[in-house]
Amino acid sequence: MDIAIILTRKFDAEWTLAGDDYTGLTWLSDSPKPTKKALEALWPEVQAEIAAEAQAKIDAKASAVAKLQALGLTVEEVSVAFGLEA
Repeated sequence: MDIAIILTRKFDAEWTLAGDDYTGLTWLSDSPKPTKKALEALWPEVQAEIAAEAQAKIDAKASAVAKLQALGLTVEEVSVAFGLEA
């Protein structure tokens, strides 16, 4: 579990984290500090969001390449033009 990523994505609050363990979390906001159990429950959701974002980037790249290929460019030309790996 990556506490910093969970807090950054799911909480609009101020905090500091010494190390990467819950015991190093200092909550600076007036809102209640989330429990370790609450953060653990959010981790699969955050992982799914990260995976979906990565897949969206892959899909967008594939879509752009397909559109350029439809215009007559080869995979090599698209790769060279945009610094992409074929």
